[in-house]
Amino acid sequence: MNHRFRLSKASRDRIEEFNTHPTAQVVPDGPFECAARTDIGKVRRANQDTVVQGERLLGVADGMGGHQGGETASADARDAILAAVEGKAPSEETLREAVLEANRAVLAHAQRDQSLSGMGTTVTVIWLGEKEVYLAHCGDSRCYRLSSGALKQCSRDHSMVMEMVESGLITREEAATHPWRNIITRAVGTEETLQVDTAAFPRERGDIWLMCSDGLHGLVREEDMAEILRTTPNLRDAADRLINAALDAGGTDNVTVALLRDNAGASGEGQA
Repeated sequence: MNHRFRLSKASRDRIEEFNTHPTAQVVPDGPFECAARTDIGKVRRANQDTVVQGERLLGVADGMGGHQGGETASADARDAILAAVEGKAPSEETLREAVLEANRAVLAHAQRDQSLSGMGTTVTVIWLGEKEVYLAHCGDSRCYRLSSGALKQCSRDHSMVMEMVESGLITREEAATHPWRNIITRAVGTEETLQVDTAAFPRERGDIWLMCSDGLHGLVREEDMAEILRTTPNLRDAADRLINAALDAGGTDNVTVALLRDNAGASGEGQA
């Protein structure tokens, strides 16, 4: 969907046009394996989504701010995060600082180039430690965990409709079709002060982690995402099926998925 960012009580549309930038890859690495794919969708003229992939690190960034701005913001955030974690041991605080560094990088680029003023991006990324999985996120790109066959959202949408759900004003079902569902309340690169949500989860063998832009979770039901992950052992095939599900549902936005299967978690049976 077209994101709008609420800043100082005002909201404005950040996305104008889109361009294609499809990717697909599987990277087996002993204790874990990854697959990621991004697709322009059926409506947009450019792809502002970016896969964030580094050593034991995986995530997505969904840019906003017009054709050039959105692509630039998500790519800047990716590059800054990867540079910030390079050579460091995984930790929750280091991942938080990496996203804050991404915020500074996007802001600095916009200040150097006025044509990019107002650009920003969501960021949702996980980092695999020895015993824990660290999560950092900002915006409404999501992180899910499939464990013992059950899919659970691990991130919290930073959006107007989520605030309304938590206040009891609307239900989650109503939020899915609410006209304000594209208004996000946090984004990397839009303000100098940024609050980054982080969390740590114990590693469990067999768990599958899914990071995705709203081009997936805004169109495909969580039950259907879970079924695809449960019934598709190959992560590349699972990524393809998730993308195709979003396209079959209309493909009205760029759609990006990033999958990680933990093959050496500390305990538990993991995926059924």
